[in-house]
Amino acid sequence: METKYIFVTGGVVSSLGKGIISSSLACLLKARGYRVTIQKFDPYINIDPGTLNPYEHGECYVTVDGHEADLDLGHYERFTNVRTTRANNVTTGRIYQSVIDKERHGDYLGKTVQIVPHITDEIKRNVKLLGNTGNFDYIITEIGGTVGDIESLPYLESVRQLRWELGTNSLCIHLTYVPYIAAAKELKTKPTQHSVKQLQEVGIQPDILVLRTEKHISTEMRKKIALFCNVAPDSVIQSIDVNSIYKVPIKMHEQHLDEIVLRKTGVTPEGEPHMEPWLNFLDKMDRATETVNIGLVGKYVELQDAYKSINEALFQAATYADRKLNLVYIHSEKLTEVDVDQKLSGLDGVIIAPGFGQRGIEGKFVALKWCREHDVPTFGICLGMQCMVIEFARNVLGLTDANSTEMDHSTPYNVIDLMEEQKSISNMGGTMRLGAFDCTLRPGSKAAQAYGKTDISERHRHRFEFNNEYRDRFEAAGMQCVGENPATHLVEVVEIPEKRWFIGTQYHPEYSSTVLSPNPIFLSFINAAIEYHSEKAKA
Repeated sequence: METKYIFVTGGVVSSLGKGIISSSLACLLKARGYRVTIQKFDPYINIDPGTLNPYEHGECYVTVDGHEADLDLGHYERFTNVRTTRANNVTTGRIYQSVIDKERHGDYLGKTVQIVPHITDEIKRNVKLLGNTGNFDYIITEIGGTVGDIESLPYLESVRQLRWELGTNSLCIHLTYVPYIAAAKELKTKPTQHSVKQLQEVGIQPDILVLRTEKHISTEMRKKIALFCNVAPDSVIQSIDVNSIYKVPIKMHEQHLDEIVLRKTGVTPEGEPHMEPWLNFLDKMDRATETVNIGLVGKYVELQDAYKSINEALFQAATYADRKLNLVYIHSEKLTEVDVDQKLSGLDGVIIAPGFGQRGIEGKFVALKWCREHDVPTFGICLGMQCMVIEFARNVLGLTDANSTEMDHSTPYNVIDLMEEQKSISNMGGTMRLGAFDCTLRPGSKAAQAYGKTDISERHRHRFEFNNEYRDRFEAAGMQCVGENPATHLVEVVEIPEKRWFIGTQYHPEYSSTVLSPNPIFLSFINAAIEYHSEKAKA
């Protein structure tokens, strides 16, 4: 079948959940046997979110091919089990960079380069890039921002043109907000009407409306919205708040979103989507009564999106272990030896979060020392793993001034150091060790037991590495380097075998954890935390 293109736009306010709606639709179409992928077009001028502060844009997600991407790509993978690449996330910066490079190269033959047609043509080329591979039946394209944003106009013009070019092989889903006015005790449809009107003003008529709401929207109100927005009444769908994002695909199917999309793109819906594994996950989630208490020590804990993939990987693992997750955020800047016992003693397991820079680092060392001495299941990720190494060097090896050269260029014990190939790099964007790399695990190690194999591949995002000059000293003292890159011998995994569960990974296992394929090392960590909880209860 010809590739079908679905465009998802948003109106009224940002953060309505276009990524979740896109992911939910992709989940349903995939469950019906269609080959589906999702791409995100972001209207900011950064080349990618790799250099953006988490306060600006939440977590930076990394694809298998080493592209630093918007956090929505994490949702896409978690909901579909389909790996994304550089082609799945495009920014205005990338579009303009490509057009300017072509202009400098002389590709436009001396013509005046303009928004229309040159920028819009480049956007359209990127939209259709995945379709040209022939690997997908449906490509869902999420347009970042909201209708009315100046930044989004070139994208919306591109969508308008593509709608005409693709005909019945495309449709537009518009997500809007229907606010509830408590004083008046009623829902208001006017913001949605204005949002659709703005979309129509740029030449796009939405085929389907999805209404985000906190209260049930009556059939009469949906008919009113359909009438004023020129949308078929059966194509106005409500997305009411649910207690888990993973219930959204089921709610969308109950309102026949997948069937409406199929019919509107010229495909006859047959049967029901195969959602049994997904429903099994939701059933486990709803039936869990016991709790596992995990502390996350990091410097961005006040931001719910800064550690999004870690949060979801923990939640998935806890659900498969028949537990509710109680995730306790602990600000590493505010953690000291005075209050560490009070803040960590009630936890079943502790994660030391990834990150960059000096801020909050000493609190991570305090947490790690306490966890190591109290034998609490502990998981360090990326910088968290590096902090494990530094804390061990300081307090076990007796190298008091041990550090990473990221934090202290003049440290006499550079147990974590800049990779040789990184030392000549001055540009910050896209220059780290990025993407999936092979790792060989030591047979019999806890990490190998977790994965059930010794050859794995996980994604990276870092510049600094374990300094192999210190490897023998660490191993002699009890911290084993149980995972390494087979080509470079760079250390990927450290663990202290004598502890219940004390593992650090240089890579980011959270990026590859999905609803239907939770990451094995997160499952192992959660199971260790549950066992520790049981031991404490018996004691």
